[in-house]
Amino acid sequence: MTEKQHDMGFFERYLTLWVGLCIVAGILLGAYAPQFAKTLDSISIDVNGAPIVSIPIAVCLFFMMYPIMVKIDFAEVVKAGKSIKPVTLTLLVNWAIKPFTMYAIAYLFLGLLLQQFIGIDAVDLVKMPLGLDLPLGSDYGSGTVVIQDGIKMLEVPLWRSYLAGCILLGVAPCTAMVLVWGYLAQGNAGHTLVMVAINSLAMLLLYGVIGGFLLGVGQLPVPWQALLLSISIYVALPLFAGYFSRQWIIAHKGLAWFEQKFLHLLTPITIIALLLTLVLLFSFKGAVIIANPLTILWIAIPLTLQTLLIFALTYLAAKLWGFSYENAAPSALIGASNHFEVAIATAVMLFGLSSGAALATVVGVLIEVPLMLILVGFCKRTKHWFPLV
Repeated sequence: MTEKQHDMGFFERYLTLWVGLCIVAGILLGAYAPQFAKTLDSISIDVNGAPIVSIPIAVCLFFMMYPIMVKIDFAEVVKAGKSIKPVTLTLLVNWAIKPFTMYAIAYLFLGLLLQQFIGIDAVDLVKMPLGLDLPLGSDYGSGTVVIQDGIKMLEVPLWRSYLAGCILLGVAPCTAMVLVWGYLAQGNAGHTLVMVAINSLAMLLLYGVIGGFLLGVGQLPVPWQALLLSISIYVALPLFAGYFSRQWIIAHKGLAWFEQKFLHLLTPITIIALLLTLVLLFSFKGAVIIANPLTILWIAIPLTLQTLLIFALTYLAAKLWGFSYENAAPSALIGASNHFEVAIATAVMLFGLSSGAALATVVGVLIEVPLMLILVGFCKRTKHWFPLV
């Protein structure tokens, strides 16, 4: 890819600002037009009378994911053998360490240290797992079946709902903004692209398995069917659409036109779709935030600590393993960052647009850009720690 494509555009550079504005817009929308988001979310695919897939949200999330997937050149995967150690480290961190440290840190802070601030008796309503029809008042995990607007829902402790969002973030390795972080850190672009492709393929197999396992450990609903449906809609569909459209466009228009024109047009589409989704999310969660304005801070604490821990572990391991800086920096940045687009999509489908899980994934967006820019700066200042290539 060219330098221009890796550099941060106007939308990406000020992503935290846009997210902040969406928080305000969503809260105001929820206060003055509370039926707007609910009406949009009611346009859905229903199973047994329960909404499973919100069509407007699904459309927004597809346009969040497709521009990311179409950038991936899977031919680069065959070159991974030339840098087997960085590939091994990145896969180990993303799939064998990161999901479990995220669970442990989130449980420690949300379930123990900060539970009194979140509200020991605070509850959240989340969707029933797809295909499950339990009687009213029965227990499922840590939840109890209740009726809300004529639909059976699960009433779970609010902190556990936030925990679910953190789990979905921790098990989603970044395959989008990491291209920007790697470029800004002056890392090996080839290695970064290889890992984007490998992680995208690994998500098809591991995201649902590990995510479902950790949700079960956390006594949360484990909607296996919905997990598989989520992966199919929000990972497999844009992945295959991106792959085949990329092949067709390059064959008919050429690589130069694809990189210099087509990708440039797609960039704002991703961010706009993300921001529209966030407005809807916060229009539902506005009352919770107003009642407890520090909610975002409580969620941000474990997410921030997780990011710093994974970065430190990977960066140190890369140094001890004798990596060059060009491979060490992107390896650490890939591990530290999250694929918040997939996490948001999955949280909305599994637990609902108004759930605490969906809110927690949005907080991941809020802290991602400033935190990753700090880590990029740290990488550049410590470049001399690594041997010259």
